Amino acid sequence: MSRLWEKGLPLDERVLRYTAGEDHRLDARLVPYDVRGSIAHAEMLAKVDLISAEDCAAICAGLTALEKDFSQGEWSISLEDEDVHTALESRLTKEIGDAGARLHLGRSRNDQVLTALRLYLRDAADDLAGRVTNLRDSASQLSQRQGDLQIPGYTHMQHAMPSTVALWCGGFDEAFSDAVDGLQSAQRRINKNPLGSAAGYGTPGLPLDRDVTTDKLGFSATQEPVTSVQLSRGKAESTLLFEITLLMQDLGRMATDLLLFYTQEFAYISLAPEVTTGSSIMPQKRNPDVLELLRASSATTHACLDEALMITAKLQSGYQRDLQRLKAPLFRAIDLAADSVDIMAYLLDGMKFRPENIRLDDGIFATEEAYRLVREEGIPFRTAYKQVAKRYSK
Repeated sequence: MSRLWEKGLPLDERVLRYTAGEDHRLDARLVPYDVRGSIAHAEMLAKVDLISAEDCAAICAGLTALEKDFSQGEWSISLEDEDVHTALESRLTKEIGDAGARLHLGRSRNDQVLTALRLYLRDAADDLAGRVTNLRDSASQLSQRQGDLQIPGYTHMQHAMPSTVALWCGGFDEAFSDAVDGLQSAQRRINKNPLGSAAGYGTPGLPLDRDVTTDKLGFSATQEPVTSVQLSRGKAESTLLFEITLLMQDLGRMATDLLLFYTQEFAYISLAPEVTTGSSIMPQKRNPDVLELLRASSATTHACLDEALMITAKLQSGYQRDLQRLKAPLFRAIDLAADSVDIMAYLLDGMKFRPENIRLDDGIFATEEAYRLVREEGIPFRTAYKQVAKRYSK
């Protein structure tokens, strides 16, 4: 196995394991994106006459075949490969010969990995936004089923003013709509093409046309100057993690409401049997474990955001290997958010409010009564407020 940086010198096995880290496992999701980036790069090299049309065709066909084989489980990324980039290039060169060895001209592993990562993040943000839209549909359907039902509105954990299921659903719907907007806004930093910036200082002497790969890969802009690329590492990742964390906090607050509503003391809602678990000792228990784990999940994504921010803080300009550590928290948060959004939508689909158990305290209508006095008697609100307050101060 010859890794992209190999110079024929020995490498201690312990060093390989430590420096490769989790990349050989994490990079599985990047295979189709590295293939796309590599094909675009090869086509650009051919366009500027740095490789032949024949070599370009062989590279593109070989990469496409490797991606198909990977999806069918015919090969995997090993520790010896170190990462997706070596795994693909070494297999490509083995299959098509010298043409495969020409692919890396005009790029570094630094801009190569960032290209694949940004292509993946672009899709991941869109995918997550689509899942949140499905969650909004589930909340909307709940509102349509039981929206007119009155429930207490709470401040300070006390009955405050009357609300409805529709208002409860609507508040979270707006929050989830904002989450979709936030995920879309994260594309501003994601959707810049780093390919051709190489190790951070361009490719002196090579007539690359970076705008070609920008167009082929659908990026909104070519990132310039080349020195800005490594300085931007972590920004798109942290932006997406920030939006995911806000989304997960909203999910956590919804979960907290539902956990309260599900207690025997409240019993405002019923959950479908298939979304609850049991106790190993208490035969009667049905536990809303899903909601408890949802409530905890924002802590994980917040920690992922903090990890990403701290990795990049105070690094000098140019590439540093520290940046490899961004992948694990980034992928962990994306996967957790996708699973959490889907499971909450599933839970809402089978959830029902129980009107027979919902009682509104008489005092919950006090503000409405004060407003009635203002409208009907023309007195100032503060006077009406005091008059109504006297009824509840005894």
